[in-house]
Amino acid sequence: MATSDRVLRYLGSTRNITGCVLALAGLGAHLLGLAGTFWPLVVAGLYGVGALLAPPERIRLAVSHAEVEAGLLRTDLDALLREVRGSSRFPEDVRARVDALAEVLGGVLGRAEALTTSPDHLHVVSQTVRDYLPSSLEAYANLPRSYALTRRSERERSAHEELLAQLGLLEAKLGEVAQAVHRGDEQALRDHGRFLRDRFAPSDLDL
Repeated sequence: MATSDRVLRYLGSTRNITGCVLALAGLGAHLLGLAGTFWPLVVAGLYGVGALLAPPERIRLAVSHAEVEAGLLRTDLDALLREVRGSSRFPEDVRARVDALAEVLGGVLGRAEALTTSPDHLHVVSQTVRDYLPSSLEAYANLPRSYALTRRSERERSAHEELLAQLGLLEAKLGEVAQAVHRGDEQALRDHGRFLRDRFAPSDLDL
């Protein structure tokens, strides 16, 4: 930290403010004729006492609710991914679709504050991680592989096809959530660009 930054921080600190208050009290005593000829020492001493006795600065390491919730969801998602990747019950195409879903979810969870501004979007993400996706995968994993890959009739999907369809629906919905989150980022970028142009772009009035 630069010296100037340290000086500015100290000037606004509780120690400096308390010391200044007591020093002013000492100066007031001098003006009232109560401090005697050694009033500069009295003022300096009172400042030192105030600076020493002032409570230390409070340190805040608060983490927002959004970051906490996003962190918990990411932990749950990582645990689910480990189970899917470590199981032989899921074919490669299913794992690939799950990985694609996880990539979208990871991007959204990385924008925790933006995500939590929309309760509907947060609900979709939370339910996908903790309910929709695990429920689909669990129901499929409980079927024998040969049964899951076999159609019961020409018009009825196999369990494998049904799972891929469900994963596709989740991916589409999460894509909408991701677009909404990224639109907010894009708008913030555009707003900042307008500010920079207003602030720094040459004016027609400039000679």
